[in-house]
Amino acid sequence: MAAHRKSAHRKPKQRPFTGPAARTAATLALAGAATATSATGAGAAPAEPAPTAAQVRAKVDRLYHDAEVATEKYNGAKEKEAAATKAVDTLADEAARRTDRLNTARHTLGSMATAQYRTGALDPAVQLALSSDPDSYLERAAHLDRAGDRQASLLSSIRRQLSGIARVKARADQETAALAARRAELQEHRTAIQTKLADARTLLATLTAAERAAYERSADAAHGGGPATPAARSTAHADRSAPRTSAAAPNSRAARAVSFAHGAIGKPYVWGATGPNAFDCSGLTQAAWQAAGVSLPRTTYTQINAGRRVSRSELAPGDLVFFYSGISHVGLYIGGGQMIHAPRPGAPVRIAPIDQMPFAGATRVA
Repeated sequence: MAAHRKSAHRKPKQRPFTGPAARTAATLALAGAATATSATGAGAAPAEPAPTAAQVRAKVDRLYHDAEVATEKYNGAKEKEAAATKAVDTLADEAARRTDRLNTARHTLGSMATAQYRTGALDPAVQLALSSDPDSYLERAAHLDRAGDRQASLLSSIRRQLSGIARVKARADQETAALAARRAELQEHRTAIQTKLADARTLLATLTAAERAAYERSADAAHGGGPATPAARSTAHADRSAPRTSAAAPNSRAARAVSFAHGAIGKPYVWGATGPNAFDCSGLTQAAWQAAGVSLPRTTYTQINAGRRVSRSELAPGDLVFFYSGISHVGLYIGGGQMIHAPRPGAPVRIAPIDQMPFAGATRVA
């Protein structure tokens, strides 16, 4: 009896988990261990330190430069897109003119066929036998022969016109495909510009007001200063309206280009703009020389080849001065080591020293 009571109070033997139960237990154990590790912070990656104000300013400068590179690519793609659009329109007009000529020829051929059907139902020998005036009939028959020659010539012309229209349409299809590619390229560069400028604004927003002001002062110093105060803006307006002398310019066209650039001082930088109210860098130089009666290409990397290369020591007012290894920035030289240029978003057209950026070359347009 005692032995029975002893065994009744003994704890039942626990069997080890097997199968699904074992797997569930293991999973719970691992989860608990992971939670414990997380709770203690063991193995957690250290947070990256916030960039310094100097690092932010350097990155903003790179983003603005990259945006300007993308802007010049956008300008080039825009020029190609305009050319492709013109080519498509020209081919469409040509196809329409050819189609009109073809329809006229078809109408003429149809009229000739109708006339022949009405007069040619009888065999020519029978018509001759029944004719009361054989001589008149023979004369008409000769006309019919000549009409047959004209019909054959017209048919040959129609075949050539059909072939020509097919060639024009094939060229139009090629140009349409090229236009679609140019528009896709245009959108790609537009997106790149907008993204880089948005990133720059986001970075600038991480700076304090004092740090942003310091950045703007340093950027202005690097690009020649700018009208930040009402008094400075008034001065810039006065500069635009003041008469300009052409004494230092090598010729009248260069003088007109320089005068135009002076008149643009204070106007905003807008990527892709060619005036009259806003400019990007190559848009300003193109507009300045256009005012002097000279047509320049649209981009920095094509403008550098638009005239005769000159050395830095040979610079004269009106020369185009280029910067950075990728020829991504251009200004208009005005003498005394100074240029007028459109620097970047937020910085209006201004006078600046040419030694503030990496000099890449110069071109004399005229």
